[in-house]
Amino acid sequence: MTPALPNRVSCVTLALAVVLSGCATAPPTWEAIAARSPAPVVTASRETDAVATANADAADDPAIWRNGADPARSLIVGTDKKAGLNVYDLTGKQRSFADAGRVNNVDLIADQIAGEAGVLVAASDRNDVLAAKVALFRLDTAAATLVPLGTVGAGAGEAYGICLAARGGGVDAFVVLKDGTINQVALDLSGARPAGRIVRTMKLATQSEGCVVDARTQRLYVAEEDAGIWRFDARADGPTTAIPVAKVDGRNLVADVEGLALAGKWLVASSQGDNAYAVYDLATDAYVGRFRIGAGTLGATSETDGIEVAIGDFGPDFPAGVMIAQDGDNAPNAQNFKVVDWRQVEAAIARK
Repeated sequence: MTPALPNRVSCVTLALAVVLSGCATAPPTWEAIAARSPAPVVTASRETDAVATANADAADDPAIWRNGADPARSLIVGTDKKAGLNVYDLTGKQRSFADAGRVNNVDLIADQIAGEAGVLVAASDRNDVLAAKVALFRLDTAAATLVPLGTVGAGAGEAYGICLAARGGGVDAFVVLKDGTINQVALDLSGARPAGRIVRTMKLATQSEGCVVDARTQRLYVAEEDAGIWRFDARADGPTTAIPVAKVDGRNLVADVEGLALAGKWLVASSQGDNAYAVYDLATDAYVGRFRIGAGTLGATSETDGIEVAIGDFGPDFPAGVMIAQDGDNAPNAQNFKVVDWRQVEAAIARK
């Protein structure tokens, strides 16, 4: 008996993928699929409204702000990489849109705007593929809108990934260029318009995108799409040596490796090549397990780019935290983001 292909993959899909890639990459063999590590299924509890850009790979990366006074009223910021930034509430309803053009990835950090209380949102601005920029906004949490602050230069090349880290009384933006260059930009938000300077540069060999900083250990994690996950010292005066965390092995982690997120003691990665998510121990870099977001009341996710995880109370429906994952196939609608109760993921990893 011919084995079934995993989660929403068909022979037609595989054949189409080969055609679209110019036949550069053959579809996986049955043996390769069978060798992949188990991935228990969780389901989404909610989903966001679809992005406005239809018939295109448009939704890409999410970030989440937790409302400490009323966690159920937290907000999600998600990129439409063809048009700008959407703000959603935790029910998935779109609350506002900021026309920012081609912004690819997004991150946010609270209480770090010129020393005043506020939420800083940063997106990798690729409107000029020869000159990377960081697009900066203040999230008005009461109105659920983004207030533009300006852009800051981030080096020569195409901006792709971005992640933020608090630095003393300021913020550093780690901008991952498409060619694997990583520029650490010290942001200055004290003036009428934001400014910044590149304080350090790191490099991976090939196309890279997803990144996240663990503030507890001052480690920067970066996903090199066809190679795996690496970590760096995130300190501005630290070494620039890349240390391997996990290699693309076709078993636990399947190329492309896309979004990265921190989840307490874990690092979560989008194993885009087989519609799964791989989990690693932050203390040891050891592989912990995998899972998928399958079809339930809402659809499954596939070909996920960006992800975000936030641990903590997000109201009665998400008392332990949330995971947000971009969905590359939300047919018949345009792409969107799925929202998962983090308790499901913990349970899935426990039973792997």
